[in-house]
Amino acid sequence: MGSIRKLFSDDLPLELRRDALTGAHAWIEESFLKNPAISEGASKHPRAFFLGHSVHRHTGIFFFVFLILIWGALLGRIFFLQIIQGKSYQIIAEENRERRLSLPAERGIISDRNGAALSKNIPNFSIAILPQELPASHEKRAEVFQYLSGIIGETPEDVEAYIASYGAYRFESIIIKEDIPYETALSLMTKREELPGVTIHRGSKRFYLTEGMESLSHVLGYIGKLTPEELKELRTSGYTPSDLIGKTGIEKSYEQSLRGVYGEKKIEVNALGKEQLTLSEIAPTPGFALSLTIDGDMQKMLERIMREQLKQKNKQRAAGIVMDPKTGEIRAMVSIPSYQNNDFSGGIDASRYQAYIKNEEKPLFNRAIAGVYPSGSVIKPIIALAALEYGIITKDTSVVSTGVVSVGSWTFLDWKRGGHGITNVRKAIAESVNTFFYYIGGGYRSFPGLGIERLAAYFQKVYMGSTFDIDLPGEGAGFVPTPKWKEETKGEVWYIGDTYNVSIGQGDLLVTPLQIASLTSAVANGGTLFEPKVVGSLTDPTTKNTKQIPVVHLVDHIASPVHIAIVRQGMRDCVTVGSCRRIAYAGKEISGKTGTAQWHSDRETHAWFTSFAPFNTPEIVVTVIVEEGGEGSDMPLSIAADFYQWWQTHRVVDN
Repeated sequence: MGSIRKLFSDDLPLELRRDALTGAHAWIEESFLKNPAISEGASKHPRAFFLGHSVHRHTGIFFFVFLILIWGALLGRIFFLQIIQGKSYQIIAEENRERRLSLPAERGIISDRNGAALSKNIPNFSIAILPQELPASHEKRAEVFQYLSGIIGETPEDVEAYIASYGAYRFESIIIKEDIPYETALSLMTKREELPGVTIHRGSKRFYLTEGMESLSHVLGYIGKLTPEELKELRTSGYTPSDLIGKTGIEKSYEQSLRGVYGEKKIEVNALGKEQLTLSEIAPTPGFALSLTIDGDMQKMLERIMREQLKQKNKQRAAGIVMDPKTGEIRAMVSIPSYQNNDFSGGIDASRYQAYIKNEEKPLFNRAIAGVYPSGSVIKPIIALAALEYGIITKDTSVVSTGVVSVGSWTFLDWKRGGHGITNVRKAIAESVNTFFYYIGGGYRSFPGLGIERLAAYFQKVYMGSTFDIDLPGEGAGFVPTPKWKEETKGEVWYIGDTYNVSIGQGDLLVTPLQIASLTSAVANGGTLFEPKVVGSLTDPTTKNTKQIPVVHLVDHIASPVHIAIVRQGMRDCVTVGSCRRIAYAGKEISGKTGTAQWHSDRETHAWFTSFAPFNTPEIVVTVIVEEGGEGSDMPLSIAADFYQWWQTHRVVDN
C-alpha cells in the first residue's frame, strides 16, 4: 500500500506517476472524476488519474434487487415442490420403486349335469411388454420391436402401434403374443438384459373337452384378450391389459362368476425394473365351478345323428334342441356347422380366424338360439290355442277342406290337392290342414277369424317376437309382422292374404328353434312357459356351497288346461294317423308336428320337426330344423326318430 500512496503524492512529477501507472501497477483502472469537489484539485493537474468506482450506485442497487428476486424464485420453487407437491412426487417415486402385480385367479371349471368336466386350465407362457421399461432411445426401442416381430409374426410397426393403443397403461404389462412354446419363453428370459421392457407372462389357457360334441363350442364359448375398448370399460372392475375375458357363450354370460377374485402382489424393484423384494401379497380366490344342464351323452348322440344324416343328404346347416319340459332346462343344443373353441384358446392366428369369418356356412353362428326362420306348420298348435282361447272355435268346430280358399282374384292352396274333407282342430293339427288355419286365422266368408291384431297379441303373450333371456349371449327375437309395420317399411296396406300366410307360419313371421322348442314344452307340460337355461348350479370352490339356478316361469298358463289338452291330442294324432307317422316306430308315446317353410323362390324349403315324449308324462322335447331340408316329414323327423330310439334305451328318469 505504501507504493500506491507514493504514486499519488503531489510531490511526484506527473511523468513518474504516469510511468508507474503503465508499469508495475497498470491493472489500476483509470477514471475521470466528475465530482465538482474534486474538480478544483484536478485543475491543478489536468492530466491527473484517480482511483474510483466504475459501477454506478443505481446499477449496484438494481443488481442487488435482481439477486434477491432470483433467490426468492428459487426458494418459492423449492417450497412448491417440497411442501405443496411433495406428496405427489413421493407417490411417483414410490410407484417407480414399488410395483403392484395382479395375481390372476384360477378360472372356474365347467362340467355337464352329470359331473363330466367340459373345460380345464393349462399353464402357458405369453410375451408381454412393460412400456415404462422400454428404451428411451427410438433406435434402441426399434431394435426391441424388430427382434420381437420375428417371433410373433408381426411387423415392428404393428408391434409399436399395438403398444401405443394401450398408451394409458404404460406401468402395466401388455401381452403381445399368447401361448408361446416353452423353449421360446426360456430363450427370451435369458435375453432379458438385451430386451428391456420385454417380460414373460406366466398364466393359463383354457382347454375345452368337447371331443365328439364340437357343436358344444357354441354353448361354452371361449375366452380371449381384452380389446382396448373393453379394457376402458372394465378398468374400474379390476381388469388389466394382460387379462382374458369371456367372449362368447357361457364364458361370456357367466364371466364374473368364472373369473374369480384376483389377488395382488406388491414388490420392490431396482432401477432396472427387476424384482428385489416382495412387500406384501394377497392370494387370489378361484372362480365358481359351473354345472350345466347339458347332458353330455345326449349332446354327443344328437350331434352324431345330425352329422350322419346331413352328410347322407349333402346338407350343411341344421340345428337341434333337446329340452326338459318340466323346467325349461336344455339337455342338448346342436348347431351345425360348428367350430372348435380350442382354436381360440391362447389366441387364434389370423389365417385360421379369417377361414372362420369367410366361411359362407357361418360356423361361428349359433343357429339354435340366433337363427330366425319362417316357422312353417310347427306354429299351427299355437295358432290353434289362440283360436280356442279367443272362442273362435271349439274342439268340435269343423270346416270343409276342399284344397283351396279363394278371395277375389286370389287363391290360397292347401298342400293336399282336393283337400282333407271335414276337418276339426285335432285333425287340422295332425294332418297340417292349411285350409282350416286360413279359416281360423283370417276368417272366410261368414266364418270369423282371429285377425292379425289378436294373432299378434297372442304371439306377444307367448314371447314370440321377443327373447326369453336364455343365459347365453346372442339370442334372436324372431319377428311378428303387423299392419303398421308393413305400411311403415313396405309402404303397403295389410291384406287378408297376409293374415292367411301368418296363420300357416309363412310370410314375414319369423321364429327361432329355441322359441319352437320352448312353446312345444309349454304344450307338453300343460301350459307353463319357462325361461330356458343351460346352467344348473354354481359351486363356491372355497366353501363348497352350491347355489342352484332357479327355474323361472315366464307364463304360468299360455292357455286353459282344456284347450292345451286338445292341442296335445292333435300332436299325438300326428304320430298315430297324421303327417308324423314315420316316427311311430321310435316310440309308442311320441307326439309331434312337422313343418315345411318356404323362404326363397329358388331354394328348397326349410324342414322342421318338433315333438315331446312320453305323451302322458313328458320328459323331453326334441326340436330339429334342417335348412333347405325339403319336407318336415323327411330329414328332421328322421333325426328325431333316431334320437328317440337311443333315448328309450339310455333313458334315465329323474326322481
